[in-house]
Amino acid sequence: MDSRRIFLKKTTFGIAAATLSPVLSSAGSFAYSAPKEDASLPLGIADYTFLNFDIPQSIKMMQRLDIHAMTLKNFHLPYDSTKEKIDEVVKEYKDGGVSIYGVGVIYMKNKAEVDQAFEYAKNVGVSMIIGVPEHDQIDYVQEKVKSYNIKLAIHNHGPEDKMYPNPQIAYDLIKNKDPRMGLCLDIGHAQRAGVDPANAVLKYNKRIFDMHIKDVTKAEQDGKAIEAGRGIINFPALVKALRKIKYPGHCGIEFEKDMKDPLPGIAESVGYFRGVKDGVS
Repeated sequence: MDSRRIFLKKTTFGIAAATLSPVLSSAGSFAYSAPKEDASLPLGIADYTFLNFDIPQSIKMMQRLDIHAMTLKNFHLPYDSTKEKIDEVVKEYKDGGVSIYGVGVIYMKNKAEVDQAFEYAKNVGVSMIIGVPEHDQIDYVQEKVKSYNIKLAIHNHGPEDKMYPNPQIAYDLIKNKDPRMGLCLDIGHAQRAGVDPANAVLKYNKRIFDMHIKDVTKAEQDGKAIEAGRGIINFPALVKALRKIKYPGHCGIEFEKDMKDPLPGIAESVGYFRGVKDGVS
């Protein structure tokens, strides 16, 4: 009962913090004070969430959500950007209290695109690429991982994807490769492919470098994105699995519903996930 009470409290506060603007009254300003968050399983944002927003708008939403880490997509910083432009954008996020810990998802169809991806990541100053390399580029990607000392986390899509329809396909390609080659486990796409996210965490263990956190309506190809906690993913089991393997990375919220007005849904998902991870032992 106590854990459920904590969970409900955290969820409610998490949603309120992000969606309500400060209220001014004759007594002065109202300042929301969030409960102290469990430092394990830190939240981040997958930048695809902000597809329809510019950088200042994205930063403002992250500030309201109290999330300060993200993976960066190329619509906010093109791959062919000059070093000066890259430095400018990285500083803009830093000044807004946001750190960029990875770039991607980046598709790599040939050696030139692999080269570009690793040089881009180096110039942004990150240690991880969330990528989708063609299968025949895996050995060349491994060479770049070694020479740049930048990790590759292969992102799984759903059953409609021909290259990585589930995380097992990616795992089989990298399990005997350099230990800096691993997975970005997209739990929503995994669930749509019939893969239980908690079981995937336990199975792939130290090869999981990043997570895309979302929920879906059903474990089928036509399952739709929905706010975390409203779908079928077992989040308490997921959190327990992540703690069991001592997952050291971020849990990146990727919200793909109502993408032109995402903040209420992101806030609900963030509040729910924080409630689960703070309420489940």
